[in-house]
Amino acid sequence: MLTYRPGDSLAHRLDPRTKLLLQAAFAAAAFAHTTPRGLAAFTLLAGGFLVAGRVSPIDALRGYLPALPFLLAAPLVETVSVGFGGPKTGLAVGLDPNAAIGPLLASYRVLLILLVSAVYLRTTAVRDSRAAIQRLVPGRVGRLLGVGVALVFRFLPLLRADLRRVREASHARLGTERPLRDRMQFVASAGIRGAFGRADRLAVALRARCFAWNPTLPALRFGRVDAWGVLLAVGLAVGAFV
Repeated sequence: MLTYRPGDSLAHRLDPRTKLLLQAAFAAAAFAHTTPRGLAAFTLLAGGFLVAGRVSPIDALRGYLPALPFLLAAPLVETVSVGFGGPKTGLAVGLDPNAAIGPLLASYRVLLILLVSAVYLRTTAVRDSRAAIQRLVPGRVGRLLGVGVALVFRFLPLLRADLRRVREASHARLGTERPLRDRMQFVASAGIRGAFGRADRLAVALRARCFAWNPTLPALRFGRVDAWGVLLAVGLAVGAFV
């Protein structure tokens, strides 16, 4: 799971608002130029982001492992064409590799965006993300979004860890010998019970700590490095509309 790790890399020194702007500009430019040549350039840029955050591509891909089958499924589904061949032949199944080019480029575009977001997750503390969102979106809406992001970033890794422990316990008790349907039902039910238990404990913890909608958040300051990040984000945003 991709979580924040303290460090002194270039991405760690960037203001979280600059990193959010870079993510949005990169995504907009990638969607505007989903071509082999454009994606080749964005691949180099995404690699630069990974180097700036000292994030391994393998670790980033491992963090998004549940999403990878869906990215691979789209080109495969488009490759297979099913049609009605007539009363005698019935359904006719054919393969059209050219039909998979568009979905393949789209899936690779999403993969690059995920790699860039992995740098943000690895180099930005949860409190800094909340502060950035509440400063970008004023009012109660911004506070609500900030609280939601903070809770998701803290809560989701715990839920995944709970599911992993349930699976490991099931395997240790020869759960692999059971039918797939029974295993899925067992893991799902145990995961739901754990999620509700976590939610109850979280509510009690928030009340015990006098949870406030407007806490004292860390100070955010733009530095010299952020100026280069903003220029790059502006260049990507301009490229998205040119």
